[in-house]
Amino acid sequence: MEDHVSHDRPEWTAQPDLASRVFGGTVMWASDELFAEKENLVNPWRPAHRAETFGPKGQVYDGWETRRHREPGDDQAVLRLGVAGVVSGVVVDTAFFKGNYPPFVSVEAVSVPGYPSAAELSEVDWEVLVDQEPVVGDAENFFNVSSPRRFTHVRLTQHPDGGVARLRVHGSPVPDPALLDPRSLDLAALTNGGVVTGCSNMFYSSPNNLFSPGLAAHQAEGWETARRRDDGNDWVTVRLAGAGIVRFAEVDTSNLKGNAPGWAALSGRLDDGDWVSLLPRTRLQPDTRHRFALEDDPQITEARLDIYPDGGLARLRLYGELTKRGREAVTSRFTETTA
Repeated sequence: MEDHVSHDRPEWTAQPDLASRVFGGTVMWASDELFAEKENLVNPWRPAHRAETFGPKGQVYDGWETRRHREPGDDQAVLRLGVAGVVSGVVVDTAFFKGNYPPFVSVEAVSVPGYPSAAELSEVDWEVLVDQEPVVGDAENFFNVSSPRRFTHVRLTQHPDGGVARLRVHGSPVPDPALLDPRSLDLAALTNGGVVTGCSNMFYSSPNNLFSPGLAAHQAEGWETARRRDDGNDWVTVRLAGAGIVRFAEVDTSNLKGNAPGWAALSGRLDDGDWVSLLPRTRLQPDTRHRFALEDDPQITEARLDIYPDGGLARLRLYGELTKRGREAVTSRFTETTA
């Protein structure tokens, strides 16, 4: 079901990390965490390390580390995904674990409605995504996943023990239509099924950040481009959760003070592929949440944000409603991946 790929970064790593704490992902349970806490597995930032920094239990690691086994057995951690979805690949990152990483790992997943406990999850049947594959220490280990199913939880197994800095679960969010209000929602939000389809530049950070939940705590949690030295401008496109009508747009430059764009414009793609203006080129202020009421109400499937000439944004929200066709598409996607 999966292929162990090279250490060149696969394309699917550009998709959202469904397990990230940014989306509310959590490590529900671990068999052992004597040396380093299980919660580190879902931290959104890159692992850090300070050599020769010791606590009562040994070297301090930014990861999950278990004690050395003296009897047969493996260590496991159970994660609830922050947003359920179809998994394209997983990254088992063993950063800074050089003599204490597990030689093999397995990753399984399951889809369970509601909010089951870790004990309840021990009684369900898990689907294997990565089947006891070898890993390299102090490296990102990439594994492709080919399952078409929607998952809500994953389980990482170390064979037999050791340390893993991060578990990244990249894929496409698939929301439950029963938990969406089609008459009023953020059509671009990743948690609602929005997908980034293009971007002119992502030198400093990913455009996925624009559509992540909550407010950005600092500028690294937004999208920022390199400084342009030409006459062009930067842009990003997003496929909406479904065909819809955008009523309000929020263009948030919070935390961007000397590097916010001077202006921004929004456009939408019609069914025939043509683009129409939603918001003409409009002046922006630094470190400000701008909210705009959109006068026209075309039915669109994709949106494009142009910033002039470059810079960074914290968030982009496109509030509106799904059309009948959009609602049908959201329902169909959910049904297809849960059958």
